[in-house]
Amino acid sequence: MAAPCPFLALRGAEGVWLAKGPPNYQLATEFKRDECKLCRVMLFSEDGSLFAWCNGQSVKVAATADGHVICHIDKPKTMYLHFSPRNTFLATWEPYAVNKNDPGSSQNLNIWYVKTGQLVKTFIQKKQATWEPQWSCDEEICARNVNNEVHFFEKNDFSTIANKLQLQKVADFELSTSPSPYHVAAYVPGSKGQPSFIRIFRYPVFAGQSAALANKSFFKADKADIFWNGKGTAILAHTATETSAGSYYGDSGLHYVGIDGESSLVPLGKNGPIYCVEWSPSSIEFCVVYGYMPAKATLYNLKCEPVFDFGTGPRNLVYYNEQGTIICLAGFGNLRGNMEFWDTKQHKLISQPQSGDTTYFQWCPDGEHIVTATTSPRLRVGNGFRIWHYTGTMLHEESYSTELWEALWQPAKKGVYPEKRVVYKPIESKVEQPQAKVAAYRPPGARGQSASFKVHEANELPSNMKKAEGPETMSKAALKNKKKREAAKAKAKHDQEVGHAEKSPTSKTPATNSLVSTGDPEG
Repeated sequence: MAAPCPFLALRGAEGVWLAKGPPNYQLATEFKRDECKLCRVMLFSEDGSLFAWCNGQSVKVAATADGHVICHIDKPKTMYLHFSPRNTFLATWEPYAVNKNDPGSSQNLNIWYVKTGQLVKTFIQKKQATWEPQWSCDEEICARNVNNEVHFFEKNDFSTIANKLQLQKVADFELSTSPSPYHVAAYVPGSKGQPSFIRIFRYPVFAGQSAALANKSFFKADKADIFWNGKGTAILAHTATETSAGSYYGDSGLHYVGIDGESSLVPLGKNGPIYCVEWSPSSIEFCVVYGYMPAKATLYNLKCEPVFDFGTGPRNLVYYNEQGTIICLAGFGNLRGNMEFWDTKQHKLISQPQSGDTTYFQWCPDGEHIVTATTSPRLRVGNGFRIWHYTGTMLHEESYSTELWEALWQPAKKGVYPEKRVVYKPIESKVEQPQAKVAAYRPPGARGQSASFKVHEANELPSNMKKAEGPETMSKAALKNKKKREAAKAKAKHDQEVGHAEKSPTSKTPATNSLVSTGDPEG
């Protein structure tokens, strides 16, 4: 049976609509287009069977199979949506506001039954950053951050708080997505000379000094982002400060903490900020993009040992496909939109396409296609999206004269798109491929000559290319620097030998008459 064609949801000034993914690229007739121009948010459920959006009048939930609207929720100011893992509940959040005439309306976090649209529970959640309730993958427990505490609810009973994780000034937490036993990582920022720390607990054991399975403390951390691996056996904590003595952008660090108590500072091979951290879907390795531009990218194992070095280049993001077979290193934002696709098993470069003015990137769940989009408000002109194959071929492109705000692939259950063999030959396409940008302007007198200065340092080669690097593959500048280093080493070795010869005693007596001292005064 052929795998289904995934939908691509689009949200913009023309409303909300669904388009079919490869190979059709047509408007999805199953879903009736919502032409409301005030749509603030849209979201697929984790398995892709449901689609929710807010059009400024109400929140709607529809089945993606036939477009049938399951429920309407009267919350026109909704800014964020979140489905529970098994699609039982939908959480909505809107900005907190006090209504003197109706104090009960100040509760801005609401949980609803998806099938009926019935309200289950309301909360007051002022902070937008930590608004989202977190469910375990089986929906047995649900947790949320409340006034420096973490409250836990069991078996979808929101009327009673089953457990509390009480840590002084806990700022953030992350619940692992793995099945039982459940693990919770909590971050507490430092104060008054005390270090910040992250602790991992096994639910529901929170009390006592030995309750924490792992504890990692560190200085230079005003905030921390916690990333669980898929198996729920370890976290990566990306710490950062707002400013520092050495950099306007502050200091950053990356720490590994396992539920077995093991912890380590991830060694980085270049100074500078950490741009992106991503776990492999296999949960046995992770990739980090870091360092001043051109940034370095390195693959690490669970012992925090470098497995493969991708070298340096203009990149600030890293993305795995869902099968974990291909990794993409990309440079978006204020970079030119370079993308590098690598085979994760062979550690070989597949392609290097470029998608300029990209503000959004996402892998298709089939693990072969990606979407890059130019969206507003980051860029208000030239909005549209492109669909690519990982071999570097652009398959489809659409541009809009109005603003496009978001593009989103429809997820799929695990196993719907099995792992496929990685190919290196670019696939064919009838679409005209984007041309590389014209080189920078140079005055007539400087054309045809090498530059007299370098804006950036030369890119460092990946690990598998360094081994095969020879004079025939090196640039003139690299070859010249290599000869200088070799000459300096030879000179230092020569000077050392000469100095050693001058210090050693010389004997004018023939070798046959030389006496050997035994150290015995009577000898």
